[in-house]
Amino acid sequence: MQIKDVMSKNVITVSTDDPVEKCAKLLQEKNISGLPVVDKEGRLVGMITEGDLIRRASRIEAPGYLEILGGLIYLGSPKKFVDELQRAMTLEVGKMMSKNVITVNPGENLEKAATLMVNNNVNRLPVVDDDGALIGIVSRRDIMKHLYN
Repeated sequence: MQIKDVMSKNVITVSTDDPVEKCAKLLQEKNISGLPVVDKEGRLVGMITEGDLIRRASRIEAPGYLEILGGLIYLGSPKKFVDELQRAMTLEVGKMMSKNVITVNPGENLEKAATLMVNNNVNRLPVVDDDGALIGIVSRRDIMKHLYN
């Protein structure tokens, strides 16, 4: 069976200039873990995942502090921490997305897609045409539906 037979064709996408906050909302609302990023012509330029969002948030370090006589003395700037946190949520997708995306062609077989997913530890593969335009996405769930239905 070919990828085009099991891929999802109605793909939710974002663009490079969308705010990261929009991605977080889409991921939660649609119960998905990653989104293809496309340019104005619909060509795939990257992927943004829950992992990308979590890794970005984990790089923000709270300022150190000392507790003396029941009070806190910050060793760094709490304002800087709040600013970094706000910036993390307003960054554009293009600055956080993964650019080296593994893709498949719609005519390839499911075995190849499954092998790519396992070997590269990814949950989904964007399906692109010869011009790099996004035409679908195949997920582990799509493959499971085919194998066990």
